Amino acid sequence: MEKVKLTKQGYEKLKQELDELKRQLMFEIPERIKAARELGDLSENSEYQEAKNEQGRIASRINELEQMLMNAEIISEANSDYSVVNLGDWVLLKNLDTGEELKVQLVNPQEADIFSNKISVESPLGRSINGAKKGQTVKIKAPKGIVKYQIVDISGQ
Repeated sequence: MEKVKLTKQGYEKLKQELDELKRQLMFEIPERIKAARELGDLSENSEYQEAKNEQGRIASRINELEQMLMNAEIISEANSDYSVVNLGDWVLLKNLDTGEELKVQLVNPQEADIFSNKISVESPLGRSINGAKKGQTVKIKAPKGIVKYQIVDISGQ
């Protein structure tokens, strides 16, 4: 697996998710399986099947998180000069059609969270602003047509 670049906050969030899932896998799921077994015939026991399926999903996610964290490279704010948009940077964008401003952080897909204004570098907006310079205008193809944004500012927060 190749290196996964993460912000410090993103790394900590994934680590916390891993800890919570391990706790679930070790304590909650075995209890649900045990309780479901006590209900009788396992071949027709939907509670048992559901618990086993969830156990598999959690184990798979744990493996994925462990691989990501093992191959993680934490992005250092000291590496950025803020003249060009890089992974981990906060970018203030101005919609040139509406004048509306939007502040987003460019992150890897594993950290993307639209509710926290963290956008994936692989999203249309992320691809457009990645490597762009302060003051530059970028165009994004959106469902309603082409949207133009000007990069107003680039910062570490």
